[in-house]
Amino acid sequence: MSSSLLPLFLRLRGRRVVVVGGGGMAAVRVRQLLEVGAEVTVVAPELRAEIAQAGVLVVPRRFVDEDLDGAWLAVAAATPAVNRAVARAAEARRIFVNAVDDPKSASAYAAGVVRRAGVTVAVSTEGRAPALTALLREGIEALLPEQLGAWVERAEALRRRWKLEAVAMGDRRPQLLRALVDLHRNDEGLAPPAATRPVAAPPVVSIVGAGPGDPGLLTVAAVARLAAADVVLYDALVDTAVLAHARRAHCFLVGKRPGRPSVRQEAIHRLLVSAARRGKRVVRLKCGDPFVFGRGGEEVLALAEAGIPYEVVPGVSSALAAPALAGIPLTHRGVAQSFTVVSGHSEAAYRPVVEALGPAVGTLVVLMGLATRAHLARTLVACGWSSATPAAIVFAASSGHAARWIGTVANLGSAPTPAGLEDAPGTLVIGAVVDLAGAGRSDQARSLAAGLP
Repeated sequence: MSSSLLPLFLRLRGRRVVVVGGGGMAAVRVRQLLEVGAEVTVVAPELRAEIAQAGVLVVPRRFVDEDLDGAWLAVAAATPAVNRAVARAAEARRIFVNAVDDPKSASAYAAGVVRRAGVTVAVSTEGRAPALTALLREGIEALLPEQLGAWVERAEALRRRWKLEAVAMGDRRPQLLRALVDLHRNDEGLAPPAATRPVAAPPVVSIVGAGPGDPGLLTVAAVARLAAADVVLYDALVDTAVLAHARRAHCFLVGKRPGRPSVRQEAIHRLLVSAARRGKRVVRLKCGDPFVFGRGGEEVLALAEAGIPYEVVPGVSSALAAPALAGIPLTHRGVAQSFTVVSGHSEAAYRPVVEALGPAVGTLVVLMGLATRAHLARTLVACGWSSATPAAIVFAASSGHAARWIGTVANLGSAPTPAGLEDAPGTLVIGAVVDLAGAGRSDQARSLAAGLP
């Protein structure tokens, strides 16, 4: 099938670009546009914190057609209905529109881009397969020669000479090829003997915990690994502001969300091994702590089996951070002397633990339990827990939209999800310590838990 796209590179420095939407993908596009010097206007009733802090013009309301007046390019990163409205308004004004993850509404498509030494290579699947675009980009980068910068300098110098000497266009390509071959030979001749060359450090994969979401809760070691990374494979719930620390890396989303298409775990293993064997510094960025329901152990075993050196950089688990940010101590003298963390994704995961604990022994923390909270509550009562046991849910704990619900096991199953947080992570806390919520919370804790009532 022939493509209907004409590949072009746009110079957007100093030109107005309108981004409609304030979510994660809008934040990615804003960052990309600012990197090329565009004058960005964002139109959205709600914004992620990194967009609000990016220094762009913000119009805090719903999109209207007139928002595109005077724009050179539009980016639609909102709901499908809003994206279609942006596409219609752009078409009427003869403005190209990039609709994120909505190719039918787009007339311009973002590409997988490799930039090295003044050379830019872009790959597109016309918006049909973004994950394939990312993999092709990585493969192309691996094929580009390390001396590409020297090639650009030699080609530029020859071009100036050819123009002065009026060398015909048809003669330039073979002359350039010969010049680059000579350059390669000279480089090889100047290289030190193999016995005296420094031994390169082996490729290393860092399994890094991204913490509960707030970039301020990254560890110093995590920031350092991101800054040095060539490739980052990150989870779905990782805040895009965290990726700003990986400025020189190619970042690939490999996260899993319930009920949605996702990258298989075995494919992630292959990507880690493949990138490491090509000499890349790889960061596998996982939400919370890699070894707390993060399948980090499986990735470590896959790397060990492949003979790839690796390290684990622990992160702050949501099991600890979410209760703390909501003002709930997991242990408290005279109230709870222990806490237990379980996965709530299925009864088979939590029932044996609940039965072994017995009624209201310490504090129970449940991760990935929002969808099953009603069944969990019934299981607790069936195992002898009092329906009056205090319970809490902390939604999007370390984000600017954080919220909490406090009640008892009796009404845990009917606890409402705040508007706008339907896809946000949630942490359940069950036990007497919930009655201490908010007591003695410090100013620092309040600032980190911005948005918690």
